[in-house]
Amino acid sequence: MKTPAVSFEFFPPQNLEASFRLWDTVQVLAPLAPRFVSVTYGAGGTTRDLTRDAVATLHKSSGLNVAAHLTCVNASRAETLEIADSFAAAGVKDIVALRGDAPKGSDGFRPHPDGFASSVELIEALAETGKFTIRVGAYPEKHPDAADTAADVEFLKRKIDAGATEALTQFFFEAETFFRFRDACAKAGITAPIVPGILPIENWTGARRFALRCGTTVPAWLDEAFDKAIRDGRQDLLATALCTELCSELIEGGVDSLHFYTMNRPELTRDVCHALGVTPRVQLENVA
Repeated sequence: MKTPAVSFEFFPPQNLEASFRLWDTVQVLAPLAPRFVSVTYGAGGTTRDLTRDAVATLHKSSGLNVAAHLTCVNASRAETLEIADSFAAAGVKDIVALRGDAPKGSDGFRPHPDGFASSVELIEALAETGKFTIRVGAYPEKHPDAADTAADVEFLKRKIDAGATEALTQFFFEAETFFRFRDACAKAGITAPIVPGILPIENWTGARRFALRCGTTVPAWLDEAFDKAIRDGRQDLLATALCTELCSELIEGGVDSLHFYTMNRPELTRDVCHALGVTPRVQLENVA
């Protein structure tokens, strides 16, 4: 089995304890030589400044290729592009451009009066600067706001045409879900790489809740497997085995890159990577 390239997603820390957890996560995963690591925005852009600080610090201190998430939520065009400029000034050349989640308590996404109305508009503006490699999100199952899966594929094509060079998918639990989506994208003329997003299941209750919120199908067999494993105290073993199996099926189906949603808890992601043959190759630079 071919060893895949990997990338990792982190949350920005919101307190001192979380800062240490993020740095510990980076220390554990950096030796696996990821293509890049990304730092998310919170819902409604709530962690905008934290994301900016975390991205700049990681870029300066870790030696990793750091991608910053950037969204359209709660900011004007000028404010959003100012943030992008600050990333560029810090040496960050990669952006994951997203529409973004609506603020908590709202009834859906509403553009800022002076802001970008969609991720396509954001991507076009970022592409015009010529400063960034732009990645975007993709949805192998219907996005909660989309009419159907065909609409998701068409919107992804618009994002690629606007200037994005790679797509990172929402997580899913069965390899066939990704393969169906990949085939539909190819049929629609999308030639940019589509990288499957992988969620190692640290906590089944939380992962299940997250899945239902974002439209990811939860297979009945997975519910049953975790119910039994939790009763037997073997949920960590099951999570590692299932994630490794999913990744192996994807690689056997022609996937050469995987993007892991680490939740700032690196051990399970590290163990899965090791099982796939992704072993330590570099040492993290010491912080000056």
